[in-house]
Amino acid sequence: MLATLSYQVSGPPPEDAPAVVLLGSLGSDRSMWDAQVHDLARDHTVIAVDHRGHGGSEVIPGPCTIADLAGDVLVLLDALGMDRFHVVGLSLGGALAQWLAVHEPARVRSAALLCTAARFGEPSAWVERAAAVRDGGTGAVADAVVARWITPRRAQQDPALVAAIREMLLATSTEGYAAACDALSDWDGRADLGRITCPTLVMAGDEDPSTSPAVVRELAAGIPGAEFVTLSPAAHVPTVEIPDRVNAVLRSHLTANADG
Repeated sequence: MLATLSYQVSGPPPEDAPAVVLLGSLGSDRSMWDAQVHDLARDHTVIAVDHRGHGGSEVIPGPCTIADLAGDVLVLLDALGMDRFHVVGLSLGGALAQWLAVHEPARVRSAALLCTAARFGEPSAWVERAAAVRDGGTGAVADAVVARWITPRRAQQDPALVAAIREMLLATSTEGYAAACDALSDWDGRADLGRITCPTLVMAGDEDPSTSPAVVRELAAGIPGAEFVTLSPAAHVPTVEIPDRVNAVLRSHLTANADG
């Protein structure tokens, strides 16, 4: 069963500008892309999307897969008439972006993969996290998750940012978060990386404890011709920690592939 997604379209109409789809991390809503939307919407049609069970999107009870989550996005893009698009995905969203690049190569003009992986560690860790959240809500994992999203120094300097991302995580539905954990437990895109033929940018945070630079570099190595960039200082969600740097790298990538 596919979900009805909440989304925001910003910028010029698609007939006048290339489309860019933004897909966020587990436990986030599309506000994690606010700085990127503000910058890119000057000359792109930007579609920022909430995953099922996240933000304002519909909750679908029970486990799902990365293919299911990507299917939700494709239905939305079909409804919006977005035949071709650049895709930008962070963490969970990066897994969706990989799936789209592999399975919809005629539609994906380029891909930017931030702080993500072709496989996110051992499946058992995700099964355990899903169980913890279904038992105790997202509050059961909030402190541990937020500590991975931004660097310790930034967290100490900016308690308001810590509070904001914690509230975003707590606002995520229990089942939406747990179902996405189920999807990550089942995700292994390593064998398909060679099938990604679109221009691809891969970014790592130098202090990311969730997807380390070594893990992200391995992802980049599996994609033919991928560009690899390390962001600093950054943990797992550099879009909110160092947005200007992310914007600059994304804009360079999109400009280089404007004719893709």
